[in-house]
This record gives sequence, C-alpha cells and structure tokens, in this order.
Amino acid sequence: MHALAALQAAASHLFGQATGSAQTWLFVTLVQPLLWHLHMMGLEDMAYDSLLWVVYGALQLLLVYAVLRPLEWLAPLERWESRRGIGTDVIYTLFNRLGLLPLLLFLTLQPWFDLALAWLHLHGVDNLNLDALWPGMSLHPLVGFLIYLVALDFAGYWYHRWQHQIGWWWELHAVHHSQRKVSLWADDRNHFLDDALQAAFFAALALFIGVPPAQFVALTLVGGALQSVQHANMRFDFGRIGERLLVGPRFHRLHHAVGFGHELGHGNRARLYGCNFGVLLPWWDVLFGSADFSTRLQPTGVRAQLPAPEGAGENYGEGLWAQQGLAFVRIGRRAAAALRGRTRVQPGV
Repeated sequence: MHALAALQAAASHLFGQATGSAQTWLFVTLVQPLLWHLHMMGLEDMAYDSLLWVVYGALQLLLVYAVLRPLEWLAPLERWESRRGIGTDVIYTLFNRLGLLPLLLFLTLQPWFDLALAWLHLHGVDNLNLDALWPGMSLHPLVGFLIYLVALDFAGYWYHRWQHQIGWWWELHAVHHSQRKVSLWADDRNHFLDDALQAAFFAALALFIGVPPAQFVALTLVGGALQSVQHANMRFDFGRIGERLLVGPRFHRLHHAVGFGHELGHGNRARLYGCNFGVLLPWWDVLFGSADFSTRLQPTGVRAQLPAPEGAGENYGEGLWAQQGLAFVRIGRRAAAALRGRTRVQPGV
C-alpha cells in the first residue's frame, strides 16, 4: 500500500514537472513577447496561469484521439463516402479545447462576483457554498468533485433544454445539431456566441456554489472528454445498465436524430422539443420524462436541412464562418416574422 502511494506521488510529481515545463516554454516563447509588443505586461501573471489550461487541453485531446479514433475506424456506426465537413469540427475543437474562454471568464468574473455577493450579503442573501454545507468536501477532494459534477450537470440539463425551447437560442445551438456526420470532433461544433453564453453561465454558477479553481478545471476537462465519447461514431455503447448511469454514444446520438432529438416528441408534452438532453448523467431525463432508451438510431441533423417535402432545404453552411453567419440570418428571419405577426416557427422545422 505504501509502495503504491509512493508510486502515485512520484507519477504526480513527474506529471507536474512536465506540464510546468510546457507551460513555461509556451509563455517565454510565445506569450511574453506578444504581451510585451502589445504593452500588456500587466496581464502576465494571469496569462501564465491560463497557459496551464492550454497544456491540459492538449493532453486531453491527444488522449481522446488516441482512444476514440481507432474505435471509430474499426467499428463505425455509420460509414460515410467522404469525411468532408469533419475538418471544420476539428477547427472548432482546437479553438475550444485549447482556448481560454471558460477559465478566463471564471477568473475575470471573480471580482465582479465578489462585489455582487457583498451587495447581496448586505441585503441578507448569501451565496450557496456547497463546501460550507458539507465541510467534509474540503477534506475529501474526490467527494467534492462528484458533488460539484452532479450539481453542475443538473444545471446543464436545464440549460440544454432552454437551448432547444427558446427560438433565437435554438438557431445558435442548431450549428451543433446541423452536423450530419457526428464524430468524436462534433462536441465543440458550436456557435461562438453560444459558447460564450454557456461559459459565462457555468463560470458564474461554479463561483456561486463555491467550486475551487482547480476543481473547475478538472470538471471542465473530464466533462469535455466524456462528451467526445458521446459523439464518437462507433458501435460501442455502455450497455443497458451503463447507459442509465452515464450518457453514452447511443443515448446522445438519438438526441441528434432528425425527428427525435430536437423537435416535438410524438404528442407527448414531456418530450417537447426533443429528448435525451442530459449532458453527462441521464438521470435528469429519466426524472423529468425526456429520456428515450428504446427508439432505434436515426439519421442525424436538422429537419430543415432536408430537401422538400421532408424539410425546407435550409443551408446551415459548410465552413466555420458560414455556419456562424447563417445563424444570425435565421435569428433575423425569426425576428422579422415575429414583427409581421406570423406564427412562431418551431425549432428544427
């Protein structure tokens, strides 16, 4: 037992040295000269700390690709004549996983959040600090991690449902659903405004419930890796029991299915605007009536993409910037229709 603990400590030390060296090299070679050139050296401490996020993100991507890409190649769920369009998803993934948006928002929101908490405290309202509710969380980091994960995932379920139910928001989220070749890269195919809204929401929520910065980074990295698994184009699943404990590829792929994942569910109002909204845990779908474990897998995409008469032949864009811009076109069209008093269009139709 002591030998195992010593081995774990040694491995942790070596890992810390390696990531620290990579962080320092990136800062000295790339970031510090840029900050000096832009006369922004006052941000050097934050920039240096944030680079650790980039290092961890790169390691996460390498691990995810090494595990999932061979599985997609050996046992694909769908076989495509061409992988055209997936390259755009790779760009999204690199931008998101190596980007600083979630961590920067978490750090920059901290002073504003402290001011807001002080104001609320003066008016008799305190933030919900889970660590204070259960003091043992600080003594058992793994327990704290799991509690924070469940709390944030509960919020993520409702956040995801809102993305499907609010018209203009759906048009941003539809960038994600418009990929008809869902693969391990598809998770980060999102509208940049949608990403910013989501990052700000969860950073503020994490601060509100008292998530420590190190735990926030770990939660983000673990969540990102699991969501890559969910989108992987492979025949493997978690089994009858496993898929009820953790969102797997089959469960989530149905969420992307035309006619099931993001439209009116077969006359059942509990499935309004789709099914299987769970981010990491399917428990919330089961609890709130939006789970579907039985429907056979269907083609993925948005119905509006299909040619008439099945759909409207809507163009959601092939490249990254086209996808970003066309989302605003659809939002503008919705706004114009509302101003003309026309019936509100349902998401995905």
